[in-house]
Amino acid sequence: MSSGSVGVGARVFKGCRALLAPAAKSSSSATTPTASKPKPKPNPAAKPKPKPKPKPQFSSTPKREPIRPTGILKPAHVSPALGAFLGVSETSRADAVKQIWAHIKFHNLQNPADKREINCDEKLKAIFDGKDTVNFLEIGKLLSRHFRKTT
Repeated sequence: MSSGSVGVGARVFKGCRALLAPAAKSSSSATTPTASKPKPKPNPAAKPKPKPKPKPQFSSTPKREPIRPTGILKPAHVSPALGAFLGVSETSRADAVKQIWAHIKFHNLQNPADKREINCDEKLKAIFDGKDTVNFLEIGKLLSRHFRKTT
């Protein structure tokens, strides 16, 4: 083998020995690896491509009304203290917790030694009953009094 032909094959097949190995010799083939029989081309009519199914013009399922948020995703009226902190008079519990955590992360209020503990600044003290430190599991319990029940 010459180094020129190996270089092209090595680049194409990235040096894989199984792909670069010469084909098995048969009695009718010549002794040189370049004199092999040409491979027959696959017949394109043998395997026709499946035709895509036509889509109906009108959907058989009726359109549904958008799902109303419920539970912690349902907007509710908040207390004046939480409203002053968030800047809105109505929000969902999930959004309130997200905004509180954004405030905690932005002002770096987590205790570096214990990330579960939050050191409250003046804004958070107004929401969390004047506590200096709050465990992160207490946030939901302390926020529950700020949401008015709607029946």
